[in-house]
Amino acid sequence: MEVPAFVQNWNPITLAIPFFTLSVFAEMVHARLTGKTRFETRDTAASLIMGLGNNVSGIIFGLLLGGWSVFVYDNRLLDISFAWWVWVIAFVFDDFLYYWSHRFAHTVRWFWADHVVHHSSQHYNLTTALRQPWISPFTLKFLWLGSAMVFLGFHPAMVAFVGALNLIYQFWIHTEAIKRCPAWFEAVFNTPSHHRVHHATNPIYLDRNYAGIFIIWDKMFGTFQQERDDEPCRYGIVKNLGTFNPVKICLHEWMGIVKDMAGAKSLKDAALYLLAPPGWSPDGSRETSKTIKAKWQARQDKAAEAEAEAAE
Repeated sequence: MEVPAFVQNWNPITLAIPFFTLSVFAEMVHARLTGKTRFETRDTAASLIMGLGNNVSGIIFGLLLGGWSVFVYDNRLLDISFAWWVWVIAFVFDDFLYYWSHRFAHTVRWFWADHVVHHSSQHYNLTTALRQPWISPFTLKFLWLGSAMVFLGFHPAMVAFVGALNLIYQFWIHTEAIKRCPAWFEAVFNTPSHHRVHHATNPIYLDRNYAGIFIIWDKMFGTFQQERDDEPCRYGIVKNLGTFNPVKICLHEWMGIVKDMAGAKSLKDAALYLLAPPGWSPDGSRETSKTIKAKWQARQDKAAEAEAEAAE
């Protein structure tokens, strides 16, 4: 099957780099003039270094991932063309798979160890979008979820192209400079408002809004949360790192997993330290998103009961 010339000759992410650079500069100017967006020099530097490291990682592991995609495609189920409507299906299907991959990245510690890098900043601006992990292939997600479309019969070049478009789209939603988009847009697409919720550590916002491009997935599968004006977002992770060292940002959760598994009292506990949600522990002494949200909801219910009794 002949690959279209534009797919062979265009790398969407490379073409987007000037846009990324100008957008970051414009947001910094906006921050200086209005104070509505926040930057911290060391945090910004860490994010940029993480982004550079991610690009280097992509080059290093590119041959491995490319070879795997070719192998899967040689054993595909169907022969799917490059017709225009196939591109539309591929674009939407890729975002659907991204939603589930992203959701697993928050609910399985093995995957969270990689994804936590992106959430480690306590600031929310366009450089946060560039704060990406360096050793993603170690999660082995590319062996299954990342190969699903190729196995079905979508050409690896098509899958890579629509995946790049998805990543480019997600760049602009990492900002506080845009409060809300038009209502029709907010109803269908992921926006800065929806994604601020995703990056927030407020109990009401934890583990919500996993969408890449289409927020409809969160609405369909019960993980949507509207940003509230009375609940400003607090960014970062439940236990913030307190460091701007890129190596520590990259490896801290992996090191935590190794430490926990080494001290586990049984094979079951060791496996759960790896595969259970982040924060899981055998004795329940640590907090997961679920327990944090449950305690918060209990406080809300108690306050509501007290308010109702006072009103009687």
